Amino acid sequence: INAEYMGTLSECLFFFVMPKWAEGRNYIQRIKSEKRVVKVPNHRYTPLKKEWLHLYTPIVEQCKLEVRMNLKTRSVEIRPSTECTDPKVMLQKAEDFLRAFILGFEVQDAVAMLRMDDIYIDSFEVKDVKLLSGDNKSRAIGRMSGSKGKTRFTIENATRTRVVVADQHVHIMGTFQNIKVARRAFSELVRGSPAAKVYNSVRGTMSRVNETS
Repeated sequence: INAEYMGTLSECLFFFVMPKWAEGRNYIQRIKSEKRVVKVPNHRYTPLKKEWLHLYTPIVEQCKLEVRMNLKTRSVEIRPSTECTDPKVMLQKAEDFLRAFILGFEVQDAVAMLRMDDIYIDSFEVKDVKLLSGDNKSRAIGRMSGSKGKTRFTIENATRTRVVVADQHVHIMGTFQNIKVARRAFSELVRGSPAAKVYNSVRGTMSRVNETS
């Protein structure tokens, strides 16, 4: 695998990581139709540069895709290599993996999008649960995280999910059933329920889920 460090050249430089570039008109036509582009917002550009090695490695080695960073458009482009046997599935997995990282999930958590078929991400905003403003909204956001993130960690562990609370946006990664339980818990916190009451509800729900699974 060969990679050029991003930012070493100017303007339109792409850096490439690929098993093998292929030639031929048919191949070029195919990759144009199957290429995926993931935009990188400004606040995630520096983290992306820092974690690039850990991001491209599973995409190239596990998915057999080619990936490059377009420095001019600040987007990540992925396309099939000649070694990829299932381009549509692998492209979707790689795109989901990158989008999870862009949303704020750690690489070691986001990689579950590549390795497991039953992992999803659900997102919502505080206003989807209750219309709040000013200090009331700030307190609702604070309740979802808790002191030093304790509330969020507790719900993550109880529901076997991973959660990103980014201002008024909440992103939950996990199985469909576990996401439902976690989302209900955070919604109750937004409405003002005490954390202890929410913990007990989550544990009871997960106990029933485990019994029926």
